[in-house]
Amino acid sequence: MSKERYNFKLIEDKWQKVWSEQKSFKAEIKKDKKKFYCLEMFPYPSGKIHMGHVRNYTIGDVLARYKNLKGYNVLHPMGWDSFGMPAENAARQNNLDPKSWTEENISNMKSQLKRLGLSIDWDREISTCSSDYYKHQQEFFLELYDKGLVYRKEQYVNWDPIDQTVLANEQVIDGKGWRSGAIVERKKLNQWFFKISKFSNELLENLDHLEKWPNKVKVMQKNWIGKSVGCEIDFKIEPKNKLNHIKCFTTRPDTLFGMSFLALSVDHPLSDNYLENKEFLEFKKECSRVGTTEEAIANAEKIGFKTNLYAINPFNDEKVPIYFANFVIMDYGHGAVFGCPAHDQRDFEFAQKYNLRIKPVVTPNLNDKNFEVTNEAYTGEGFIFNSSFLNGLKYPQESVLKTIEYLEKNKIGNKKINYRLKDWGVSRQRYWGCPIPIVYDQEGNPHKVPKEDLPIKLPKISKLKPTGNSLDEEVDWKYININGKKFIRETDTLDTFVDSSWYFLRFCSPNNKKYGFKLEEANYWMPVDQYIGGVEHAILHLLYSRFFMQALSFKNETFNFKEPFKGLFTQGMVCHETYKDNKNNWISPDEIISISGENFLKRDQSVKITTGPSESMSKSKKNTIDPEKIINNFGADSVRLFILSDSPPEKDVQWSDDGIEAAHRFVLKLWSLHCKIKKEIEKDHDIEEGQNLNKITNIFIKKITDSFENFNYNKSIASIYEIYNSLNKEINSKYKKNTLLNNYKKIIICLNPVLPHLSSEILEELNLIDNYSWPIHEDKYLVEKDIFYVIQINGKKRSLIKSSKNISEDEIFEMILKDDKINKYFKDKNIKRKIFVPGKLINLIL
Repeated sequence: MSKERYNFKLIEDKWQKVWSEQKSFKAEIKKDKKKFYCLEMFPYPSGKIHMGHVRNYTIGDVLARYKNLKGYNVLHPMGWDSFGMPAENAARQNNLDPKSWTEENISNMKSQLKRLGLSIDWDREISTCSSDYYKHQQEFFLELYDKGLVYRKEQYVNWDPIDQTVLANEQVIDGKGWRSGAIVERKKLNQWFFKISKFSNELLENLDHLEKWPNKVKVMQKNWIGKSVGCEIDFKIEPKNKLNHIKCFTTRPDTLFGMSFLALSVDHPLSDNYLENKEFLEFKKECSRVGTTEEAIANAEKIGFKTNLYAINPFNDEKVPIYFANFVIMDYGHGAVFGCPAHDQRDFEFAQKYNLRIKPVVTPNLNDKNFEVTNEAYTGEGFIFNSSFLNGLKYPQESVLKTIEYLEKNKIGNKKINYRLKDWGVSRQRYWGCPIPIVYDQEGNPHKVPKEDLPIKLPKISKLKPTGNSLDEEVDWKYININGKKFIRETDTLDTFVDSSWYFLRFCSPNNKKYGFKLEEANYWMPVDQYIGGVEHAILHLLYSRFFMQALSFKNETFNFKEPFKGLFTQGMVCHETYKDNKNNWISPDEIISISGENFLKRDQSVKITTGPSESMSKSKKNTIDPEKIINNFGADSVRLFILSDSPPEKDVQWSDDGIEAAHRFVLKLWSLHCKIKKEIEKDHDIEEGQNLNKITNIFIKKITDSFENFNYNKSIASIYEIYNSLNKEINSKYKKNTLLNNYKKIIICLNPVLPHLSSEILEELNLIDNYSWPIHEDKYLVEKDIFYVIQINGKKRSLIKSSKNISEDEIFEMILKDDKINKYFKDKNIKRKIFVPGKLINLIL
């Protein structure tokens, strides 16, 4: 290999082999060293890495390498979130075994990720579809079952008609399944649940202690947990019924004087009175066409079924009709809400549809007693009116507390705290998932599978059913004997978000067979010091992981970790222009050519292409770039440099061919500069001319260290460009060998987190590859002895004077008097006052 030319393929292959053989990134417990646990997102093995992977893992790798050079004992592992519907669907479509399909994808993606030069401890690699992993997950399930944190009940759930499985509320986006995109339906099933609601308050309050989390994520979780302070009210019913009253939770009891109806969920106990009513049953069926999420219900048309019953307003004894309504859900506030149409848009739409009274009880202006609501509900602040003893109170600051006080005093209501967060339904009707370690006796009662019988492994299935759960058909697997008794296995499998709710603990002890982790190792590594992942995981993965830590530590005297991730960083997306043909079909960048950089055509030049906005890369819009091709053409170091350079890591980055080509050219320029510096080192000049190199080096170390510490990686890249320019100028100064070598070594070490292959090759060429660490800047080189003082006349800048930083007011004034360019401004004028700011400026007021 010619040393004058940078052959990135040979160099990168060489160092990836070296790192693999030396296992130089292996993490072990070292109690005499500071530890750092760095973790990126847990990837699904789709078979190919994408640019989102490249950016996420590059950001994490820069941090891991930097901390390693700083002397930390770094744990930087990798694993695979390998159960789930994509593998099952691929197996169905191609008549494949999902396990083989998944493992082949893992092998492909692993080799692609290695090409990036990631400092990953591959000895700790895990995969959730391995029985070595999910055995312990089954143990955790039984452990939580014993603690009363797992239960089974019949409930209406979100049903994905395409994937033929249940979805948690968090997995329904805009009323559609998060994977299939199908409109979600409402279905009643027996399901297993994790009691996440038990920890609602802990999950909410602990957010305030997560100081290294972005505020936007904490706000998203706070809103999802949804703490609300209100009260429960008992409404009497007429005519008399099996139920003497209906209990209702509300956060706005102060609007009771504006009540015009009471709405119930179709699953409310009162619905038992209407089970033989055909109109009600048809209405209930119509409600089932909407999912169970608040979002889906809020967006649906408001419809109701009027009963023959009335509720009594406890404030004025008025009778209002009772309806069953599709916008009321059973698992919030007892499945009942009182309708105040004037001040709730949902109630307003319902009242308009059924011609119900709309009485305003909040006015924006205390003097406006004739305020009316016409086109939409008034939901702003104001003052209570039309409300007897509440009139004149400020809404809601004063009126809510006064109302609750009245309700409690008269024993018709109680103050209550409610949470929006509902228990996590974890049953999934599919084959490719972790089997639930429960069996049922002949009477249908659930029993735990004995621990010694774990893991429950999935049976091998030659051909999966076209839809639904193939485990239901596996008779030999489904029916078993335990201690001479006949049982039926649970055929639902666990939601894959359970798999990703504890993997960070498994990384601490990936080979431990007795339990999911060793306590000593978890105590050493946990919590994760820095987790890096997309903001799209703010609710699902991050909230479930937080719950899992709460659940494991519950009633556990030895395990006391309540939060999994100490620091959280959410990186932006990688974006690319989008393209469509004249039939509105998405076109891949690989399919087009440009004429003069403007007109886009298919490669056969038959169809004109329309260029659309830059959007995050996605397969559906075909605006993706194959990282493997880019790495093959430009090298991993060039890709790493580009992916970090243009935008702060938390912002979206715009992909451009010009950008990656520029990054590659710069890597080549760094190598050319190295060849020149190496020759200068070999010359070993006798007399050192120029003393600037120490200063340049220490300023660079300080800048790049600060940028790494604060995730300002784009500023790190800017510093690398600066040091290149400085060295290019400084190379002509004749430095002694030791001076040049010592400074150059420090600079190259600082390049290592971003350009590991290039920097390692340079250090080896200079015989400096062993035992190097992150350099520390020397403050004496950062102190500027002379600075520029701003000279102002009547507040306007007129000149700059270079002088000592510690110059006095009198001394700088003397310098001004001697400077004809400045003193001409105040000749023949009186100086009324001098304003002197040490180290910055002097302002002469004439």
